[in-house]
Amino acid sequence: MNIASYFVKNTIISWMFTLILLVGGVMSFLGLGQLEDPPFTIKDAVVVTLYPGATATEVEEEVTYPIEKAIQALPYVDEIVSVSTSGMSQITVSIKDTNGPEVLPQIWDELRRKVGDMVYQLPPGVQTPLVNDDFGDVYGVMLMATGDGYSYQELLDYVDYVKRELELVPGVGKVTLAGQQDEQVFIEVSLNKLAAFQLDPSLVTSLLDSQNMVVDSGNIRIDNENLKMRPTGTFDSVEKLGDLIIPGASKDKQIFLKDVATIHRGYQDIPNHLVSFNQSQAINLGLAFADGVNVVEVGKAVNAKLADIDYARPAGMHMEVMYNQPLEVDKSVQDFVMNLLAAVVIVIIVLLIFMGVKSGVLIGLILFLTCLGTFILMKQAGIELQRISLGALIIALGMLVDNAIVVVEGILIGRQKGQTTLESAKNIVGQTMWPLLGATIIAVTAFAPIGLSPDSTGEYAGSLFWVLLFSLILSWVTAITLTPFFAKLFFGDKAHKSGDVEQADPYKGAFFNGYKALLDLCMRFRWAAILCVVIAFAISIVGFSYVKQSFFPSSTTPIFLVDVWLPEGTDIRATQSTIEDMEDIATKIEDIEFVSSSVGKGFQRFMLTYEPQKSYAAYAQLAIRTSEFNTLEPVMKTYRRQIEAEFPQAQFKFKRLENGPSTDAKIEARIQGADPDKLREIAVEVMSILNNTPGTVNVRHDWRERSKFIEPQFNELQARRLGITKTDVENTLNQAFAGLKVGLYREGTHLLPIISRLPDEERVDINSLDSLRIWSPALATYVPLQQAVSGFEVKFEDPIIQRRDRKRTLTVFADADFEYDILPSELFEKIRPQVEAIELPHGYELSWGGEHESSTDAGNALFASLPMGFAVMFLITVMLFNSIRKPLVIWCSVPLAMIGITLGLLVMGTPFGFMALLAMLSLSGMLLKNGIVLLDQINIDIAEGKEPFQAVFESTVSRVRPVCMAAITTILGMLPLVTDAFFESMAAVIMFGLGVATILTLLIVPVIYIIFFRIPYRSYKTF
Repeated sequence: MNIASYFVKNTIISWMFTLILLVGGVMSFLGLGQLEDPPFTIKDAVVVTLYPGATATEVEEEVTYPIEKAIQALPYVDEIVSVSTSGMSQITVSIKDTNGPEVLPQIWDELRRKVGDMVYQLPPGVQTPLVNDDFGDVYGVMLMATGDGYSYQELLDYVDYVKRELELVPGVGKVTLAGQQDEQVFIEVSLNKLAAFQLDPSLVTSLLDSQNMVVDSGNIRIDNENLKMRPTGTFDSVEKLGDLIIPGASKDKQIFLKDVATIHRGYQDIPNHLVSFNQSQAINLGLAFADGVNVVEVGKAVNAKLADIDYARPAGMHMEVMYNQPLEVDKSVQDFVMNLLAAVVIVIIVLLIFMGVKSGVLIGLILFLTCLGTFILMKQAGIELQRISLGALIIALGMLVDNAIVVVEGILIGRQKGQTTLESAKNIVGQTMWPLLGATIIAVTAFAPIGLSPDSTGEYAGSLFWVLLFSLILSWVTAITLTPFFAKLFFGDKAHKSGDVEQADPYKGAFFNGYKALLDLCMRFRWAAILCVVIAFAISIVGFSYVKQSFFPSSTTPIFLVDVWLPEGTDIRATQSTIEDMEDIATKIEDIEFVSSSVGKGFQRFMLTYEPQKSYAAYAQLAIRTSEFNTLEPVMKTYRRQIEAEFPQAQFKFKRLENGPSTDAKIEARIQGADPDKLREIAVEVMSILNNTPGTVNVRHDWRERSKFIEPQFNELQARRLGITKTDVENTLNQAFAGLKVGLYREGTHLLPIISRLPDEERVDINSLDSLRIWSPALATYVPLQQAVSGFEVKFEDPIIQRRDRKRTLTVFADADFEYDILPSELFEKIRPQVEAIELPHGYELSWGGEHESSTDAGNALFASLPMGFAVMFLITVMLFNSIRKPLVIWCSVPLAMIGITLGLLVMGTPFGFMALLAMLSLSGMLLKNGIVLLDQINIDIAEGKEPFQAVFESTVSRVRPVCMAAITTILGMLPLVTDAFFESMAAVIMFGLGVATILTLLIVPVIYIIFFRIPYRSYKTF
């Protein structure tokens, strides 16, 4: 039985199918997870190793190099990037894209084993490397706890309470803190008192270190019991540290630690990371969501929990929101729903105008049910509503009505020829069912290289393919099942009365008469028509070179970031002071809602596309939110002018939040070589070219300025006579200036470092360095430091050494000025030939990073699999027609879309980017689908005995209305997206590309057909 006939006759089955789509679709939509970006695994881990006291060069050679070498042996590693600074090695390990998230835990375990196995090869003094594989966690809710007038400890106590409560909220995967300060126990030992008692400071250090150490004291058997020995003596309060007895110079005299030192708790003098919100010190709580949840609902639960525990918030403390992903997601989903409804309404209005009220409502109903059915399949497949899946639904929207339009058009034509609705439905479904399926599969296959790619592109954009697969296949199913069923309900089953059935011509009227005359002209002067199209295509190719290129548009979230770099060597406390002044300026600018800062490193990753900066004392980042998106750029301009004038010593980078991959800069020139001096010389040349190119800003390099350091000249001969070692000198200097770690104080679950330092009144500055005293074991007394140190020299060093794939790499950064009408791609094309013209010494290499690398990598990953996808698509067309020439006729029409694409991008001034590329793939599927249906109709007419030219002509005319209806509904359905920053390039490509290509398809495909098959011309008026 014909499937259309089955669903028309079995009304209970049809109504049940409709009810399932309707109810199930609504419930599935309400239950779908909602995210900002699709789930994506950042395949990076960071290996951090501390080497206190070592220079950047020593860290690189003694720590970074051997660890890199061990990591490189792993077969999964794609890239290793390292930063060696004074006392710290930071190695970022990137895993190959082909390794999916399911194998990453095993890879990280192997990474830890590799690093752990070579720990014993590292020099003494190197701390155990820490492997952080949570580097890619995204904290979608960023809360800032502030409390003016409260101590830091009071603020931290409240934040700890909130953290514990939020971790219990269903859907919250992790809560982490940032900006918290390390608490320490300070023992401020008076050097004058130590000298008065003739006490060896190393004796105090060893006593503190050993007194609180946990050591097994053994056990003893008493009768049948085995009892542990646990001696007293450990410290149970900070005050009791003062009761520690220090053997004096005379053995009969007891000296307590409190006699020579002041003991108290406090926070580290030199913090690692500072966070503020609206000029108040803050602690940042970052909430990461569990997998597969509806972040909007979890966000509501978080807000409810915060409201429930608000009673515990001390008066004057505030919990502010810096970034709220649930709110942004809710807004984007609501915008999509409005766009979807607007598109559906536009489609129905167009169909009502051109196909009648009943046809319009019928096709609109099928479109609505198809969308609901897609939500059911998305729910079962675990696909959330997010940026990519929403984009796929919008792309699919233009193609979902195609199959239904073909079936309804066939039913209407059949009824006009005197057939009943059931007969016409059986005929049209029987004729077009398999060609429509083939065309639908081809449209889906166009996106298979993206969705099924094994690399990160496939992981990020995989939902694009699956949503299109679900929706388009379901549109075919509903077209051949529910469309005939509802057609009978809407039109009735009786034949349409039109007088003489044999003479009834459904293709009459001014529109069809005009089209017939134009088609006849093109087919008569076939070569002239082909020449005109070829010329137009060539012009479009040339014109495409004038189209702006951009990988991804910026986000429409009204937040911008300001990276601030002060001169290298700046103390983090000085950086914080400068940032406070910059915050003060920002708060006085109209339209700014809040300003938040992160000093010492970037914020926690609050967006998938946000890349936090590593730890640098001279670095800070400001996050500023404006009242609305329209005020973002004016505020950026105003603020930049003010702080550039006020702080000439700083380097600034202004940037909006990105939708696509994030890089340190849009333009990156990487120079690899061995000699730091030569790398800096080449960098100066590159930076000169960039600075002299209009529209370029933020020109800098990642090795930063060379910084000063003081080098005490150790007098080994004299020091040995005094019994003083180099370590003694280093410990004395450390204790005098920064503070020396001498042990641990245990307090429940907390381990507090014990820091020994001089009191404030004795803490020396650079001017009193020569008067500093050091203990001489040989003389058993204190002697001036200058007896062990012959002098002090000021020298320069490389504070930062960057490496990429185990080679020293200096990267020059630059960005396109947002105040200029120039895209990074245009700027890159200007400076590239000049930079590449620089003559590099032997052994030095230049490569490009930034947006160029990101777009090239994405393009390579995409185009590597595209040929196979198009080969499969071509094979399907060959199988449909059992011919080579007929598929070639169809495929010749696909490039013609380029004429409209170039026109649309130039007219709308929209850059060509990733979304435009997706639109091109969508367009190719639409055009192939139209061509398949057209050629299938030609085959049917020829098989019925029509003369070939007449069959081509009349088949093309018969396809005008469904093809035009599909094109018009698609084009007008894209109108709501024209003002959307993320989807505007996609809308431009589909609207103009489909519009022009549809006209050319209806005129040129039949011309190509009669050329390929050498069919002679005859006037359409003769048949």
